Order: sequence, then structure tokens, then C-alpha cells
Amino acid sequence: MRTLFLSLTAIGLASMAQAEITEQVVTLSSGGQPFVGTLATPAGDPAPVVLLLHGFTGARNELATDHVSAGVFAHSAQKLGEAGFASLRIDFRGSGESTADLSFADTTFEGQIADAAAAVDYLAGLDSVDGQDIHVIGWSQGGLVAASLAGRGAAVDTVSLWNAVGDPTATYGGLLGAEFLTEAIAASADEVITATLPWGAEIELKGAFFDGIAAHDPIKEIAGYSGPLFVATGTNDTVVLPENGEAFMAAHDGAEVLWSAEMDHVFNVFGTGETLDLMLAETIGFIQAHDD
Repeated sequence: MRTLFLSLTAIGLASMAQAEITEQVVTLSSGGQPFVGTLATPAGDPAPVVLLLHGFTGARNELATDHVSAGVFAHSAQKLGEAGFASLRIDFRGSGESTADLSFADTTFEGQIADAAAAVDYLAGLDSVDGQDIHVIGWSQGGLVAASLAGRGAAVDTVSLWNAVGDPTATYGGLLGAEFLTEAIAASADEVITATLPWGAEIELKGAFFDGIAAHDPIKEIAGYSGPLFVATGTNDTVVLPENGEAFMAAHDGAEVLWSAEMDHVFNVFGTGETLDLMLAETIGFIQAHDD
């Protein structure tokens, strides 16, 4: 069952009552190494919970601007809490505050998928949330991770992909340059490579990350998931082209919604917070419609 939304309809957003939400920093483990998250829980009985997976070079609060001062994911956690959902936003190992044992250079897709799986297991064992009612939202590279997590059988009730990477070669070739990407893929797994991002920032990654770009197929991964799928794409996104969302939809067999808006890769948050809130309302409405 497929539904296509091209309008920006903030269903339910105005009716979200302000709620008391408690946040705490928690430490989880993946591969015997620690990583950090922020657990947000609304008052009352243990609530269904949403796992938030950040993007490439991001961290658990995600991008902060004048219009979304707390950060995209910290803001999302607040909106989820107002709708009655707990949430856990994590720093993948090597990102944010999760650098006790790994640096960002050690980042790989498979490592992040393992972290997400560990987070699901962690939530399933918590008394403060409903560990039998877990949902996942992934943005950009976090969407690649979410698709893979679900496709490999993680116990999640819904998956929401926001401007998610479906074609890693095209996305990272666009970000870093096709010639650079070809050379990086040819490097050894342990070789440290310096990459320059379009806005001038330099980062270090090992060859293993680029091996993942060549080998990983998020579209094939989502085909292994038959649960409810929400896909958001931006018609003005030049980082992850809207065709990625269409490919996720085509590969998935189950209840699904494609929501599209005139937004860039970061949901227009440098100019307004409204588009993010509209997308959040649609996402929350989808999760509620398919909640246990």
C-alpha cells in the first residue's frame, strides 16, 4: 500500500500538548566499546520509543541553526515527547562524544549498523520505555543505517528515512568528487585518507569506509524489511537526490508513505524551522498510525 504526499500538511502538530520530558545521557556498548546517547522520556507510563540515527559527520543533537537552536534531533526528540514517544539519539562510535576508543577516521557503515543494533537491544531491555514498541528514524547516512538495520531483521515497528542515502557511490562521489572516491576505494583498509568537504572542512577516514561505499547496497537492504516505511525526500536536495527515496519505495513491499517537499538536504533549517516541523508531524502521524 503506497501513499504519495506532495503537500506540506502539519497533521496533528497544532494539537501536540506541551509535555514534561526528562532527558539523561546514557552509555551503551557495541563491539565491547562504549558509545553515548541521550534518552528522552515523557512523564507517565513507559512510552513507545524512537531511535534517532544521525548523518555523515553529524552527532546526536544534529545540526543547530538560528531557526532550530537545539539541533534537528534534539528538537525532534522534544516533538516526539510531546506526542507521547520516548526517544534515544546516539553518537555512533567515533562521532560526537563517542570517541573513547574510536576516532571518526574509524567510521564504517557496518560499524554504525552494529551500533544501531546495540541501541535496539538496549531499548528492548529498559524498564523506562516500552521496549517491545521501537521505531527508528534515520537521516542521510543514518537513513542508510536504518534501512540496513531493519532489513537485517531488527525488532523495529516502523522505519522512517529522511533524505536517506540509497546510492552511496553517487552521494559520496558528489560530496567528495568522483576521482577522489575512486582513488580512496582503491586504498588499503587501514590507510588514513584526508577528504575535503564542499564547505571546506577537512576530515580523515580510513580506506575501510570507502570500501563500504563500494560494497553497500541500502536499497537491497530495505527489501528485507516488510514493516511500515515512511520516506521523506526533498525536491531541492542536491546531496541525496530524490531518486534515492523512489528507489527505497520501489524495493520495499509493505505499508509505505512517500512524503516530498520543497526542501534541501537539511530541511531548510538555515532559513526556517517550519519545514522540519511539517515533516516531523507527518512522520509522527505515520508512526502513530502503525503503532502497536
